Amino acid sequence: MSPAARRRVCAVLAAAAVAVLSSVLPASLGALPALAHGFTSTVYADLVSPQAGHVRTELQLEYDLLVVSAADYEKDDPLFRAGTAAFEAGDAGRQAAALDAHAGTVVAYVTERFGITAGGKTCTPVRDGGFTIGRREGVPYARLVLDYRCPEPAEAHEVRGGLFPGSEGYVRDSKTIVTYDLDLKSGSTALDAQHRSFSTHQSWFERFWEFFRLGAEHLLGGLDHILFLLALIAGSRRLREIVLAATTFTLAHSVTFVLAALGLVRAPAAFVEPVIALSIAVVAGWHLWRIWRRRSHATDLETAGHGRLGLDRAGWTRLAVVFCFGLVHGLGFAAALGIDQAWSWTLLWSLLVFNVGIEVVQLTIIVAVFPLLAVLRHHRPMAGLWTTGAIAAGVSAMGLVWFVQRVLGV
Repeated sequence: MSPAARRRVCAVLAAAAVAVLSSVLPASLGALPALAHGFTSTVYADLVSPQAGHVRTELQLEYDLLVVSAADYEKDDPLFRAGTAAFEAGDAGRQAAALDAHAGTVVAYVTERFGITAGGKTCTPVRDGGFTIGRREGVPYARLVLDYRCPEPAEAHEVRGGLFPGSEGYVRDSKTIVTYDLDLKSGSTALDAQHRSFSTHQSWFERFWEFFRLGAEHLLGGLDHILFLLALIAGSRRLREIVLAATTFTLAHSVTFVLAALGLVRAPAAFVEPVIALSIAVVAGWHLWRIWRRRSHATDLETAGHGRLGLDRAGWTRLAVVFCFGLVHGLGFAAALGIDQAWSWTLLWSLLVFNVGIEVVQLTIIVAVFPLLAVLRHHRPMAGLWTTGAIAAGVSAMGLVWFVQRVLGV
């Protein structure tokens, strides 16, 4: 099966799974973005100015997506056949050779969607060297170096990025993580469908706002993280419990998120993504198991607990499980952002702002959902039990489906 066809099949499977889940979970969730991880792509662009009037740009692009998009754009069937065969063979040398043999097609596609202007005048891209192949998050990435030659030196450069748009039909959308050292300024920013360009004269607030928004949109667009949060809410009886669970999750994923995004910790996506799916099933299943164990006394779960901080032994064990899974979720957040550079204060602040965006959405969901369940539990304990049980069952089933799909690579 070709990469393009495989992507479309996976998208259909995900949409079908979400449709099943939506019949179980509250209707308010139907308005949330339907796709989890794996259906967007990330482009990496590193910009430096080796001399006046030149901007050296190193682009890293997901190989199979680049092949199908460029071949479709230029109607270059030989590129599609050669590039797909090299991808299926897993041969990096053949992959680079396929791109080099059709460099005109690939460069035309890339430069049509990624450009630089200086002082309002377009800079002309010239390819510098051949293609090379590396790996990021377990998949091959093509490295392309372009030398953008600008008509005259300028005090500011504007970068435009629109590679792999959702309109092509291969991925939902893509984002471009840009790092730059231009115009006596250095930093990083993110471009996506809503924000296709930026200027090196942007203020620090504008740059950090991009990462805050990216973090918020990532959580809203990552159904797996939302379901994990719903599992925590369903299994928490009181405000104290959900605060402790959410805080534990936040501390855990913040640690690995920053370490992984800075390149200090690495874990393959083949491990991270299935474990994230498993964490959803386990945390949701935990509540179902407690209901089954209590049976006729199951409504006791809707009343206050006992022990230190109001948690019994099972409650503390649950927090330990949440912390461990939170560490893995942090690796997933870092993979979504896709930065693995060396330490710098500018990069660190960008990462923290991205994380703040995640936390704001997380708290918003808790504030919106938990009080409703709390009122129901207080006035109608049995109805509260059935509601949280139904949520936990639906979330657990979805997590198990994703776990099997991700382990099998479907």
